[in-house]
Amino acid sequence: MTIKIVNGRVVRDRLCAGQSVYLKNGKILAVTGEELPFDRVVDAEGCFVAPGFIDLHVHGGGGADFMDGGVEPVVTAAAAHLAHGTTTLFPTTLASSFSVLRESLLDVRMAAALSADPSGPRLPHIPGAHLEGPYFSPAQAGAQNPAYITPPVPADYGAILEEFGPFIRRWSYAPELPGADEFLDALNANGTVPAVGHSDAAYPDVKRACDRGCRLATHLYSGMSTITRRGGYRIPGVLESAYLLDEMDVELIADGCHLPAELLRLAVKVKGPHRVCLITDAMRGAGMPEGPSMLGRKSECTPCVIEDGVAKMTDRSGFAGSVATADRLVRTMVNAGVSLTDAVTMMTATPARVMGLSRKGRLEPGFDADVVLFDEDVRIRQVLLSGDSEG
Repeated sequence: MTIKIVNGRVVRDRLCAGQSVYLKNGKILAVTGEELPFDRVVDAEGCFVAPGFIDLHVHGGGGADFMDGGVEPVVTAAAAHLAHGTTTLFPTTLASSFSVLRESLLDVRMAAALSADPSGPRLPHIPGAHLEGPYFSPAQAGAQNPAYITPPVPADYGAILEEFGPFIRRWSYAPELPGADEFLDALNANGTVPAVGHSDAAYPDVKRACDRGCRLATHLYSGMSTITRRGGYRIPGVLESAYLLDEMDVELIADGCHLPAELLRLAVKVKGPHRVCLITDAMRGAGMPEGPSMLGRKSECTPCVIEDGVAKMTDRSGFAGSVATADRLVRTMVNAGVSLTDAVTMMTATPARVMGLSRKGRLEPGFDADVVLFDEDVRIRQVLLSGDSEG
């Protein structure tokens, strides 16, 4: 069946009016002003037509965490993000015991199989998992459980990589830790994307890791060192290194709470939209009403509260996580003064490139038919997943 999306403003490298998007057999057939044969019409009714959003860093949503235990919470969280335009996501774990980590990865892998089954539940594509920790700096642990923070242990990460192989699509770690270089070698050998995260590193540590293939910075400004002074001499940290190293891609939690509009614009100005990935970094509260919530796995969670569009510690001393959805990220960037096309690029084409998704993130012939329709306020009106629409 060929689907024709009409009356939309197509978001490519520029906004394209007067063009229709044709989908066939789960792929984009054409984006053109010419009339081609079709079987069914989707009327965009003036909405923007964009590639499906790709979230490469997300912990949960819809009241569920990817580490809660069992496949059902994974399905619940993934489905919650699909409703907000995320057609591909990488379930993200937190620092935990390796037994809990392994159980969580088994659950995520089973959910990934369901997402690939046409007869299964309607879920975003799940190409693999993102492990956030436990190889972090205690000084930059943030909301990570300090009980599980440790330098890289070859027997532990070796067992995970051996069992799950390429399904471990990304692993965030602190490159200044003892054993970090050997860990990075293991990630490279496995085809896993390494990322600097929750790190107290100085520039030489980050530069060394970058030269060895680590070219992504996890949530810029959050959980990372900045300029310090040693005997009066200023030493650049992870933040400055990410800006300085042209090869480094960066993530932004663009929920409007974690970073002000000025810093969002600064990151785009310095790195450019083709080096910035928008991420939700969402916990279970994404898509849920305000009120009491929990951070992390239910069996070992930290109580928190959702208010003012973010999760906060119960004493309001700091944030306990993001509750953003992908559409909100795009909306926040546009409201911060970034163009719509650049905001969409940072939610689609850039994360696709970073994660090696060669057929996602663009409205081009031969690419996967993951498409979102949204209005002027970046409110999702319809999601087409592999060409199958629901709205």
